[in-house]
Order: sequence, then structure tokens, then C-alpha cells
Amino acid sequence: MPAPINILIVDDREENIIALEALLARDDIKIFSTTSPNEGLRIAWENHIAIGLIDVQMPEMDGFEFAEMLKSNPRTKDILILFVTAISKETKYAVKGLGAGAVDYLYKPLDPYITSAKVDSFIQLARYQADIIQKNEELYNFSLIVKNSADIISVVNAESFGIISINPAVERILGFTPEKLTGTSIIDLTIESERAPFRTALGRIIKDNIASSVFEYQFNTFSKAVIWVECRIAYRNRTLFLNISDISAQKSYQEQLVKSKELAEYGKKAKETFLANMSHELRTPVNGIIGISNLLRKTDLTEQQRSMIELLEVSSQSLLGVINDVLDISKIDAGKFSIVRTPGNLHELIRSVYRLLKFKADEEFIEFFLEIDPQVPEYIIFDSLRLNQILMNLLSNALKFTKRGYVKLNVSVIEKQDNKVRLKFNVEDTGIGIPQHRLGAIFNSFEQAEDDTATKYGGTGLGLAIVKKLAELKGGDLIVNSQVNKGSVFTFTNWYTLAPKPKDEVEITANLTGFSNLNILVAEDNLINQFMLSKILKDWQVNVDIVSNGLRALEKLSEKNYDIILMDTHMPEMNGYQTAKKIRLDFDEPKRSIPIISLSAASFDHEQQEAIASGMNDVLGKPFQPDQLHRMIEKLVNER
Repeated sequence: MPAPINILIVDDREENIIALEALLARDDIKIFSTTSPNEGLRIAWENHIAIGLIDVQMPEMDGFEFAEMLKSNPRTKDILILFVTAISKETKYAVKGLGAGAVDYLYKPLDPYITSAKVDSFIQLARYQADIIQKNEELYNFSLIVKNSADIISVVNAESFGIISINPAVERILGFTPEKLTGTSIIDLTIESERAPFRTALGRIIKDNIASSVFEYQFNTFSKAVIWVECRIAYRNRTLFLNISDISAQKSYQEQLVKSKELAEYGKKAKETFLANMSHELRTPVNGIIGISNLLRKTDLTEQQRSMIELLEVSSQSLLGVINDVLDISKIDAGKFSIVRTPGNLHELIRSVYRLLKFKADEEFIEFFLEIDPQVPEYIIFDSLRLNQILMNLLSNALKFTKRGYVKLNVSVIEKQDNKVRLKFNVEDTGIGIPQHRLGAIFNSFEQAEDDTATKYGGTGLGLAIVKKLAELKGGDLIVNSQVNKGSVFTFTNWYTLAPKPKDEVEITANLTGFSNLNILVAEDNLINQFMLSKILKDWQVNVDIVSNGLRALEKLSEKNYDIILMDTHMPEMNGYQTAKKIRLDFDEPKRSIPIISLSAASFDHEQQEAIASGMNDVLGKPFQPDQLHRMIEKLVNER
């Protein structure tokens, strides 16, 4: 229901007011009344009066004077005035009233029908007048918005695409005056190559009667420069309304972001490819060295030869450690590193690390102590591989930089909460120490305490960087305290969840028995690894065929049946992933389902996932021990 119309009645006789109020009473009007002209002026000032029914003959101020006062005030000048009078209907009085601002007369005695009809018509007129005022205000506000908009706003004929009107912003953005563009085609503002697409887009909006659309185009400016604009287009009543924004800055920024992203992705991909290739190229020969060392151990050797083999194994393990350090730090930086927590025996891991490094300490005549607090739980849920890596790095570092005195590993409990325990691993040494100003730098990749440290003691400068990053990935803390020539203390703390002790701990030993009537195809391009695999497999009574690439593997599989394929992932002509896919797609059963073991030197998890996705059954990372390969083959044979 519309808002009620306010009507003011001014008459010096109360009974006339009562009669008019009774005659006019209805829901869509609100009546204000008074016998005083001065009070009437106040009411008109304070309330939005639309119609005034004013008596002409009043003692204080007659109706003509009252009307003139209303018309002289901007706040009340639009009130529709009807004079209510009992005086003569002569023309001179009518003229005087109309001159004072009245729009009509009501003559006493009032005819109810005429009075109601006239008031009703003026109520409608007041409503139209209020509506016009409101729309004029809205139009004025819209015109201000359009005129002062930062964007180009234009009205365009939908048939000719001619510009009907355009706001002043066009001069600031494009350099053309509104007068210059009015009547020209909006299509001509775009660059030559985009005029046809722009026309097609506008035509589609009109044809499909699309209410609103957004497009991006390049526009010419008066100075012949080209800018990017965003066109927001509305379509109503065969007219196009365009809001055109200059988005050149955003477009330039987006293009820079896209280029930066492409460069970053290219760099990341190049780095990953390089690391994958480096992993393969480094691990593959190390795998050959370790494998042949194992084979040599099984032959008849003199004591001197056995010592040389041991030195070879130590050197190859040292080389593998450096390779792993470089690859680990790269994986962490690339966000490809993951922590895998499982239940395990913490005491056993700590003692195995201690036993392994005790030989080195004894060789250097350094005292090596291990202290495990009785409160330290034996079984916890942890990533044993990464904790082993942290302890090995910290202890190896301590032994390397200690020439006299001792190295001590102390493990203790510092806090307990329900089924969780906070453990502290303290590695203390009496070595050369670290200067205070270098304490922060030692955790940076390729950084060492002093510039000549690598020359004197060797190392890549990656060990502590890896330990720091592993500690953070595991959610723990690593701190160091050190004094030059007195020693250092590295402290790693972390929360762990307790794990129950297994019911039966059975020691698993490798049972490298032979296989009966087993045919295996080996696809490996490295000659040393070919020799090593051939020797190992033949020792297990396996029938072996060896090829050097994927294409030869497919040819061999077409000619002969095999029980298992050992497939290197990096090979010339056709790599292991491609070969596995071809086998799974192109061969018929049972060859299509032949078990394939990936012999991968890959260090990234996604490469191992790629091997499985290509159809391989399992992945054996290089370098590997013979028992690992034996167990994997045995598992696949049993599954078949």
C-alpha cells in the first residue's frame, strides 16, 4: 500500500473542520487540521503536506495571504491549494485566488460528491507529482554518477552500433571528446584485429537477448596508443549500455605473473628433471660398485684383498651418503619430502646408530658414550629413517670435528602427557666448537662454520641443513650451544606418541634360496649393473635374458615367456615407464599381466608413483642389497 497523502485543513470554525474530516476520512490520507493560520504554517513546515484545504475568510490572516506565504517558501511551494469559501463566485475572486497560488475552489455549502471527487483527483495529482519529483532526483543522481564516473559509460544504438551518448571519462581514458564520438560507431574504438570479434559479440547479445555480458578488448586512443579495456554490456529495449574500464595495468601485471609462473614452473621442472637424471646417473654406478663388492666378498680372497673390498665398500657408502644429502636437501626445498610415522623400537635404533659409529670413534681414539634414560619408552610411533638420519648427521659431525676428548649421545624424557612423551636427544662433543657469529649460518645449505672448514675436514655443508629441515618437518626443535675450542651441544626435542610393545618380535633374516625354473627378463642399459644382476640371479638358479632398452624388451617378450621383468626406468630409445605401458596395453594375457619390478634410482616420490601408474608392480630403489631383490621376487612369485 502506498504511503498516505498528507492533507492540511485550515478553517477558523471548528465545525467546518469536523465536517471536512468526516467527509474526507479514508485510509490513504492523513489529515492535519487547525483553526489558526499561523499554526497551519508551522504544520506545513514540519510535515510533508501535499494538499491544503484553506478557508478564505479568516480573522488573523485570510486565505489569500496564507497561500502567498506557502508559495513563497521553497519547502512548501509545491502544496496543492484548494480554497474553501462562501463568498461570491465572481471572476475577480477566482482570479485573485488563482493568483495567490490556488489550483481550485470548493464552495460552501460543500457538496459531498463534488468535494470527494475533487479531493480524490488532487490526491492522484499529488501522487504523480511526488513520483515525478522522486524520479527527477534519481535521474539527477544518476547523471552525477555518469558524469563523474571513472569509467567510460556509453549508450549505443543496437541496430547501427552508433554512440547515442558517452560521458566525459572518455576524454581522460581514450583522449577523444564526447562530442567527437557521439554518432560514431562504438566498433571503431577497438583495434583493427578485434573489430570483427567485437561486432560478433554485440550481435550475439542482441540476437540472444542477453541481459548482461563482460568482455575484454584492446582499444585505440587519440594518441595512437593501445590499451586493454573491460566492457560490461547490458542490453535493454533495443539499446546497449556499456561500462568500459581501463584494465591495462591489471593486464600488464597478469602477463608478468603468467610469465613469472611459467618461468618458475619451467625452472622447477628443469630442476626436478636434472635431479632425477642426476639421481639415476649417480646412484646407478654406485649400485654397481656396491653390488660387485658384495659378489667379490663371496669369492676366495686373501686378507689383503678382503681389506681392499672393505675400503671399497666404505668409499661407496660415503659417496652414497653425499649423493643422498644433495638429493634430500633438494627434495625438501622442492616440497617433495614426506615424513612417514610407524610404530618402532626406539632403543634399537639408537643403539644401532651408536654401534655403527663406535668403530669410527675407536679408530680416531675418541671416547664415545651413550646414555639412555630409563624413562625413555622403548616403543614409539616415529619416522625411523629420518630420526636415524638426524642422529647420524649430528653424531658424524661431532666425531668429525673432535680430535681429542669425547662425544656423548644422551636421550632423556623432558615431559609426559597422556600417551605422548617429549624426548630430548643431546649430542655433546669436545671438538673445535663454532664461533658465536656463525651459529645461525651453519644450518644453511652449503654453509660451514669457517671458510676453510671444508678444506680441513671435508664435507658438503649439507648435513646440519638437512637435520634442521628434518627437525622442522617432524615438528621438533633443534638448538645449538657452542664455544670455540671447547665443544658444542646440539639438542633435538620432539613429541612422540607411545606405541604398544609387539606381542612377538621375530628377527627376520634373509633366506636367499634358489628359485625353481624361473625365467626373468632384465632391461638395464648399464653394463656393470647388467653383469651384477646376471651374476646374482644365476646364483639363485634363475634363467636370465638381458636387454639394454625398452624396445629390445618388447621384442624379447614377444618371442618368449617370462615370469618377471626387472625394468630400469631410465633407458635410451624407450624408457621403463613407456615400456611398461606398452606391455599393459598392447600384449595379450598372460603376458599383459606379467609382474614388473622397477629398478629405479629415482629419489622423488612422484617418480615412484609414476612407475606404479605406468603399470609396474613394485619399485626397488638403487642401490639395493641382494636380499631386498630376493624378497621382492619371492613375493611376486608367491602372488602369481
